[in-house]
Amino acid sequence: MQEFWFYIELGLYHVLDINAYDHILFLTALALPFTFKSWKNVLLLATVFTFTHCLALVFSVYEIMVIEASWIEFLIPVTIVSTALFNLVDSNDQKEDITIWFHVIATGIFGLVHGFGFSNYFKMLIMGEEDKLAPLLGFAGGIELSQVVIVLLVLILAYVIQNILKVKQSLFITVGSVLIVLITLPLLYETFPF
Repeated sequence: MQEFWFYIELGLYHVLDINAYDHILFLTALALPFTFKSWKNVLLLATVFTFTHCLALVFSVYEIMVIEASWIEFLIPVTIVSTALFNLVDSNDQKEDITIWFHVIATGIFGLVHGFGFSNYFKMLIMGEEDKLAPLLGFAGGIELSQVVIVLLVLILAYVIQNILKVKQSLFITVGSVLIVLITLPLLYETFPF
C-alpha cells in the first residue's frame, strides 16, 4: 500500500511541479472559459485528460506505441497554445454546451500527447516491476487530484475577478489566454524540432 501512495504522490507532484509548468498552463487554458456553474464540464475535461494521459502511459509501458521524444516535447507547447488560441476565438461565444464536445476531443488528444511526454521517465521508474497496473492507477489518481486542485484554483480566480471585481468573462478569458500564449512561446521555440 505504501508503494501505491508513492505513485499517487508522484502523480500529484508531476502536475503541481512549478518547474514542469506545462501541465499547469494547459489546465489553466482548459479551465479559463468555464465557471462554477459549469463545474461538471470542467470535471469531465480533467477526467478525459487524466484518462488519455494514462492511456498513453499504458501504450508506452507495454510498448504498444512509442513516439519520438523530440516530437512530443514540441507538441506539448503546441497543445497549450492551441487551447489558448481556441479560447481567444471562442471567448465571445458563450455557448459552453455546444463547444464542450470540441473541448472533450481536443483534451483527449492533448492528454495523449502529455502522457507520452512523461512516459520515458515513468518507464524508468517502474522498470523491473512485475505489477505495472498498481503504479499506473496510483499515478492516475495523483494526476486527477492535482488537476482538480488546479482547476478549482482557476475557477476561484475566475469567480473573484468576474463576480467581485466585475470584469467581463470575455475579457478574463482573453487576457488569461494571451498571457498563456506569451508564457508558452519560448517553450515552443526551444522545442521546435527542425
